[in-house]
Amino acid sequence: MRIVAIRDIVAPIRSQIANAYIDFSQMTASVVAVVTDHMVDGKPVVGFGFNSNGRYAQHGLLGERFMPRLQLAEPESLLGDNGLLDPARCWAAMMKNEKPGGHGERSVAVGVLDMAVWDAVAKAERKPLWKLLADRYNGSQADEAAWVYAAGGYYYPGKDVEQLTEEMRHYLDLGYRHVKMKIGGVPLADDLKRIEAVLKLVGEGERLAVDVNGRFDLPTAMAWGRALAPYGLKWYEEPLDPLDYLAHAALATQYDGVIATGENLFSMQDARNLVRHGGLRSDRDILQFDPALSYGLVEYLRTLQMLKANGWSPRRCVPHGGHQFALNIAVGLQLGGNESYPQVFAPFGGFADDCPVVDGRVRLPDLPGIGFEAKNDLWAVMKTLLD
Repeated sequence: MRIVAIRDIVAPIRSQIANAYIDFSQMTASVVAVVTDHMVDGKPVVGFGFNSNGRYAQHGLLGERFMPRLQLAEPESLLGDNGLLDPARCWAAMMKNEKPGGHGERSVAVGVLDMAVWDAVAKAERKPLWKLLADRYNGSQADEAAWVYAAGGYYYPGKDVEQLTEEMRHYLDLGYRHVKMKIGGVPLADDLKRIEAVLKLVGEGERLAVDVNGRFDLPTAMAWGRALAPYGLKWYEEPLDPLDYLAHAALATQYDGVIATGENLFSMQDARNLVRHGGLRSDRDILQFDPALSYGLVEYLRTLQMLKANGWSPRRCVPHGGHQFALNIAVGLQLGGNESYPQVFAPFGGFADDCPVVDGRVRLPDLPGIGFEAKNDLWAVMKTLLD
């Protein structure tokens, strides 16, 4: 199996929505295709990848460093014993001549290509990615379906409490049982009104998570935590700067509810620092590392091994991103679930068209690879790379 071409485009995912930290009016994503000479059913296998929302397209890094390294590597050096691409060896080739530390945006560029390599390998083996992962790394055990929650509740010009509750009602009608909303972008009293309106709809705090997107300093996070505690929320997400581990440890001594964080940590080393120094509690807190943003699945497997060594179950991991790549990983490696974006970040958010959410859970199709071809709006973008 040889890589014969790699192509990339920049796709817009612009929206007028905003969280407490950024708006998405200029957001973009990189989409790549890794074309191989391996034939299945008379056609060459092509793997596809893209980066999650929240980080911009990586066209420069892809074109200058990571795509050329894969293309210029000795072809045999990228293969496993089965003659197919070995994602770990491809990862090593991409990271050749890169210094450790300072992960920055290169983790996103590598993650895009890593996703495409895994898609190609699963297609070459004629297996869904979730099945390939279960067979290789989880004793062939996989979940029948993944727990998912609907992430929304963004701030939007002119959006009032009534529109917020209508949005959340729509998610419940789609089959979700748990929803998440943004907070921290307006004064506390105003956000409490928003929270209480959604709680009236969903019925109990355990069905609602809130997300600050790293906006607060420690005194503010503690003050909001005291205000949120009586609601018994599903979790209190990214209340602090993601790299301020000491502040997280301090907050965990005061906030007894669930803290969720990790989507803006991009390596196993960052994740290790969080569990070493962040004071998080392995019996309740949630880790949201996004494999598409953090050097891909090869690195995510290392992160899971590190977590296990530190007493954390994979069930405490609920990846950020709301995409099919993370959903396959959640099912095949039996994580705690996966985020979902049923209404934003099209076409990259959301899952296969014929896999509805039922009672808060979603099944995956048996389509080989990650399953992008079963999501029509996303496939329409990806197949432009084949022209």
